[in-house]
Amino acid sequence: MTPNYALKELNKEAGFGGMGSEIHRDIPRIDMSDFFNRKAEITEELWKAATEIGFFQLTGHGIPLELIDDAFALSAEFFALPQDTKAQYPLRKGTNAGWEFKAQVRPSTGTPDNKESYQITLPRMGEGALWPKGEEVAGFKATMLAFERHNWMVGMKVLSCFADKLGFHSDFFTDGHDPESPHYQSTLRLINYLGMEDATPEDFKFWRAGAHTDYDCLTLLHQREGHGGLQLCPGKDAESGDLAWTDVPPLGGVITCNIGDMLMRWSDDKLMSNLHRVRMPKEGEYMGPRQSMAFFCQANKDTMLEGPEGKYDPMTAGDYMQMRLNANFAGKPAQKA
Repeated sequence: MTPNYALKELNKEAGFGGMGSEIHRDIPRIDMSDFFNRKAEITEELWKAATEIGFFQLTGHGIPLELIDDAFALSAEFFALPQDTKAQYPLRKGTNAGWEFKAQVRPSTGTPDNKESYQITLPRMGEGALWPKGEEVAGFKATMLAFERHNWMVGMKVLSCFADKLGFHSDFFTDGHDPESPHYQSTLRLINYLGMEDATPEDFKFWRAGAHTDYDCLTLLHQREGHGGLQLCPGKDAESGDLAWTDVPPLGGVITCNIGDMLMRWSDDKLMSNLHRVRMPKEGEYMGPRQSMAFFCQANKDTMLEGPEGKYDPMTAGDYMQMRLNANFAGKPAQKA
């Protein structure tokens, strides 16, 4: 039986578990350099990409390549720790902070993603209890704090462009994602998709990450060169039922972005959330573990989601996120975020 979810976004996602077809699409690449002098030009490019294909890639974003490389290296060190060590830092359902192993279940598949992940949501790190110790991964906390803030800055630049187009003031979304608030809930997620070197043919029938839309405002994804598998299907195509998937190239130093359901609702559906998934590697492709890092711009819990035209009833971002988290993680009963 297909589950009946409280949000239309989840009921829609529950029907997207099939293979579909594959097609090439050009993914817009947008140069963010000299941002404040070029903001009008960048805004038009972002708006066109966000309202047409819904995915885009950023260059000239200002996050140092050395910092990205350091974050990837430390992420790999963390995931290489023994399972019982990582289990000291558990993700508790509804909190979006800590480590999980094959706990995320997509409504589209009903099966766990073939991955582990570690979430950093700053007010929920339990006064340091969820950070790995320095003797386990030296320099981890300092590097991830810097990386988190750099991603927040890039996200706020992109969202300021959308604010201008939606008729809000430029810092509207920045105010709603205030990192100094105890209600801050933007999340940096380190992801390790399990290696397939010794997998059986049956294992390849599943997904590294099942088809889904993100439930944030904006996702910034860092991929490692050669670690492919990410596929997208534009929101408009998904609405029509024509699920044709496009591979997204994993380019070092380039940030892949997509709109999330929270911003789609907040924009009165002017900005479309996109369906995406991570497929299994094909014959001849890299079979080892696949690493990526995603930053989710998620409005503060007390921020009210209310579009410029009032298409949807207002609700807080905290209530919205709680419904989405409860539907996407299996295991223990939900705890209050």
